[in-house]
Amino acid sequence: MAAKFVPELEEVVEGLGIPGITAIVLLPVLVPVATGIGKPIAKAMVKGGIVLYEKGKGVVAEVGERFEDIVAEAKAELAEERTESMDLPATT
Repeated sequence: MAAKFVPELEEVVEGLGIPGITAIVLLPVLVPVATGIGKPIAKAMVKGGIVLYEKGKGVVAEVGERFEDIVAEAKAELAEERTESMDLPATT
């Protein structure tokens, strides 16, 4: 006896039941609707990511500038301290 590889229509219908058959029938309608809803959501998420990236670049640049200012001030204070220590008269 040969094995059955292709199920009969009745077996498929019994296996899927009413909800499964309804889903198969409505699938061509639901996929475009889901795509129509999903695309604007995906686009909004991408736009939000771009905005966050741009703001992040600005914040990083500002932090970098402030850090450079702090380093410059520290170097200036060190240079001032060195010149002051050289200008002090020697005491013995």
